[in-house]
Amino acid sequence: MTRQSRGILVTGGGTFLGDNIASALLAEGAKVSLLVRPGAEDKLGPLAQRTRWSTADVWSPASLRGKARLHSAVIHTVGSLTADPAQGLSFRRLNFESARNVANMCVSDGVERIVLLSGVSAPWINRAYIRSKREAEEYISRTGLRASIIRAPLLYVPGQNRPLFYRTLSLLGALPPLSWLYLGRIAPVAIDTLARGVANLALFADEDWHIVYARDLRKRLSRGVPRQAAASMETYNLQRPDNEGPYDALDEDLPFGWSPSDEPP
Repeated sequence: MTRQSRGILVTGGGTFLGDNIASALLAEGAKVSLLVRPGAEDKLGPLAQRTRWSTADVWSPASLRGKARLHSAVIHTVGSLTADPAQGLSFRRLNFESARNVANMCVSDGVERIVLLSGVSAPWINRAYIRSKREAEEYISRTGLRASIIRAPLLYVPGQNRPLFYRTLSLLGALPPLSWLYLGRIAPVAIDTLARGVANLALFADEDWHIVYARDLRKRLSRGVPRQAAASMETYNLQRPDNEGPYDALDEDLPFGWSPSDEPP
């Protein structure tokens, strides 16, 4: 069976990043399932009628048991660029432990592929955050899963006000020859570009291990697959709420995904 026929499971349902990726998948005709933080079901909006969804805590392996069965791939979007050690929310717990639990779910449920939303190292990104993401990448590499690792930069919503520095970076990072260099990896990327690129990889990539940067996503999309996702996002009217975002803008303090419960993993 194809990945479209078996379906794709996305963690982080009800968050801006997870919902945009789900919309991009739906635009490609994929069957989409969402894992939603308990208590956040109302945040799904119109996606509640277009997807299959269930509640689960990605920091609780028991709540993940069996959630990925009959899916061909899992896209893991949960994590955070900010930590609160006083509350037990270290970078490792937020970014590594959630990815570890989801990878183990894939192995136990017989899923063939995982797509991890990781982060690219840049001067404005916390090094502890990057270390926790690299640890997650290394763990997944040891599981034997077929993986696509998205080393994503900061994201933005087209038309949204941003500091001039990041607007300039986005512009230069999309233009050859600068886009072929390091700047093409670290320049902020529009959310619709990332969502469409992630959908592309989940549905069509066949590599056993694949590290992907923003410039690689642009190349894939320039070849025309997928081409309908942007229209899908208009249809679902996914607007960034004031208190939530996929990645933190540097002048904000907004983690993406959700925070772990008080229960031990």
